[in-house]
Amino acid sequence: MRHFATLDAEQKDQLFLHPPQPVDVTAGRDELAVALGATLYCPATRERLAGDLVRLARRGVMSAVACLEDSVPDHRVAEAEEILVRELRGLATAPEWRDGAPLMLFIRTRTPQQLLSVVERSGVGLDCLTGFVLPKFGGAGQPSPDEWLEAVGTASERAGRRLWAMPVLESRDVAHLDTRHAALFAIRDVLDAHRDVVLAVRTGATDLSAAYGLRRPRGSTVWDVRVVADVLGDVINVLGRADGSGYPITAPVWEHFSSGERVFRTSLAASPFAESGNEELREQLIADDLDGLVRELVLDRVNGLQGKTVIHPSHVAVVHAMSVVTHEDFCDASDVLAQHGGGAMASTYRNKMNEAGPHRPWAERVLARADAFGVAREDISYAHLLQAQDDSWRAVRAALDGVRA
Repeated sequence: MRHFATLDAEQKDQLFLHPPQPVDVTAGRDELAVALGATLYCPATRERLAGDLVRLARRGVMSAVACLEDSVPDHRVAEAEEILVRELRGLATAPEWRDGAPLMLFIRTRTPQQLLSVVERSGVGLDCLTGFVLPKFGGAGQPSPDEWLEAVGTASERAGRRLWAMPVLESRDVAHLDTRHAALFAIRDVLDAHRDVVLAVRTGATDLSAAYGLRRPRGSTVWDVRVVADVLGDVINVLGRADGSGYPITAPVWEHFSSGERVFRTSLAASPFAESGNEELREQLIADDLDGLVRELVLDRVNGLQGKTVIHPSHVAVVHAMSVVTHEDFCDASDVLAQHGGGAMASTYRNKMNEAGPHRPWAERVLARADAFGVAREDISYAHLLQAQDDSWRAVRAALDGVRA
């Protein structure tokens, strides 16, 4: 797998100083976790799920979740299980999967028992799976964290290879201040005992907001919802430390995909789009309410989160464009890591100070992201990357339409 694989060689050369590197599904945790990018959730009730996943891979999606939990009504759970098992078996025979999985595929189940049931019934479809998303992890009245992770271990034995776990922190025990710290410390102990199967920790802003009867509207980010931002801060504090004890933590879902009435003027700067010669793209982002996603992605990164849960294909290109390492960040990170004896220095861009000691963990994360998403050339912004992805997808779609005709 490789990010921006839909771009041709000329486009990559124009956009990237260092292009994205291939991602091996058998790679270690940190390499796979940073490569997740935009993780697209699909309800398991989709009758043509296998075909949808193939098309999403062609569009640049590199991680997806087939959901049997909140996105499926209770009365359709059994039906969704049957559809999922059938579609997984069909997916295993698709040429795209026979030649090597084009994306990382996870299943989100309601219980450990359902997880094992789906695994037992999937047959060859099990070959398509990368792992499982474990909802409401550590919540009161929910399956225990040990039960979840033991079920993932059993599934791995059935598959004959490691299947990854991505627990979701979204329960009221984590949301509420009086139980949060004890819940997070208990979760950390369990994760540490199963560290070899934990790919990343996901955060569920929708459920965390629901604990307070809240929902972030268009024009606001999850970081503007103070009680939820406080939860995310504590999750990062306990589970996202850069001393080797932490885990990759992914950013919560962006749940808007069409614009409504705007209350505030957009904060999306016009200059990147003017420089790329495509002011229309900026207007389209604003019309589709994706300028809010751009702002939230910046704040996610500032706070140490990576990737993003998304619910619409239009979100994917934005997340991936914003994940490419800028030329300035690459220069800063390279300069920091080149200094082994400590000290401070002016940045290559002469606009900040780099300190070899304090900035080293940040620099290591930047270069890990550079391997997965590439490094942009000096004059390339995320607007150029967005435009290139849009042009590429239009070309792919036209080619597919020609084949069908």
